[in-house]
Amino acid sequence: MTQLDIIVRNEHHRLLLSVSGPINSYTFTDFQEKVYKAIAQMDTAVDMEHVTALSSAGIGVIMTAMEDAETTGHGFAIVNPSEIVRLAIESTGFGDRFPVVKTLKQA
Repeated sequence: MTQLDIIVRNEHHRLLLSVSGPINSYTFTDFQEKVYKAIAQMDTAVDMEHVTALSSAGIGVIMTAMEDAETTGHGFAIVNPSEIVRLAIESTGFGDRFPVVKTLKQA
């Protein structure tokens, strides 16, 4: 099992979570905890450039984070997704509903 690394820092008046490794059934709870905590506090961006796998559990976390951001009035964006993340998002059939941007400045 490969480890998921998440670095959280305050950048450009939002929390930026830089994620690397797989988001799967073994690691999604750590991802979930950090994303939901960030969304509750302020605008949040998740840099997914170094994500190596994204399971349906990870997609579910992102979808709930989008809903939570709307409820709290905070912004949420996925920044620079890896090809694997992009394909996983597109496979949902709702790819156009995900807030994906290429750079943090666009978030």
